[in-house]
Amino acid sequence: MKNRLIHNIQSIISLTALEVELLSSFWKEKKLLKNEFLFRNGETCHYDSFVISGSLKAFYIHPDTGKEEILFFAIEDWWATDLDSFANKTPSIYNIQALEDSVLLQVHFDSLEKLLGQIPKLERYFRLILQGYITSIQKRIIQFNALTAEERYIDFTRKYPDIVRKVPQYLIASYLGITPEFLSRIRAKRSSAIS
Repeated sequence: MKNRLIHNIQSIISLTALEVELLSSFWKEKKLLKNEFLFRNGETCHYDSFVISGSLKAFYIHPDTGKEEILFFAIEDWWATDLDSFANKTPSIYNIQALEDSVLLQVHFDSLEKLLGQIPKLERYFRLILQGYITSIQKRIIQFNALTAEERYIDFTRKYPDIVRKVPQYLIASYLGITPEFLSRIRAKRSSAIS
C-alpha cells in the first residue's frame, strides 16, 4: 500500500532504498467507511492524508443557507487535508468526508516535520505538490469569473475524467457553482449535440 505513495513521490524526486525505508516508517494506514468523516468543521486537522483508494469530498456548510459548498475532491493519488488547520494547528472551517469506502496513508504534522529534517529533498516534493494545488485554485477563481457554467463543466470533465466517473453529478454541480438541474440541462444539450 505504501508503494503507491512511494511511487507518487519518486515520480518527482529520487529516493535511495534507505530513504524509502525511513519514509515508509512515518506513515500510518487509515480506513474510512462511506460517509465517515476524516475531520469535521471545528476540529483541528493533525494529519496530512494521501488517498490510496476511494474518494472524498471537502465541503463547507454555508451558515446562512445551510447549503453544502464543495471545495474539492480527493481520489486515488491525491491529498486530502486542510492546509491552514494542519500547518497552523487551528480549527478547520470545513469537513472532509468519504464518498465511498476509502484507504488513506497519514502522517502527523510533528512526524512530517521530523521526516523533512531527515530527508530534506522531500521539501521539493511537497513544494511542487503545493504549487500544483495553488495553481488549480487560481485557475478555478479565473474560471468562475470568466467562463460560463457550460465552459466550466466541459473543462472539468476534460481535466478530471476519473472524478466524473466516481463522483455523483449533484456534487460536481456544487463544485462548479451551479444547480444539479442546470448541470442536467448542460449534459442533455451536450448529449444531443454529439448524437
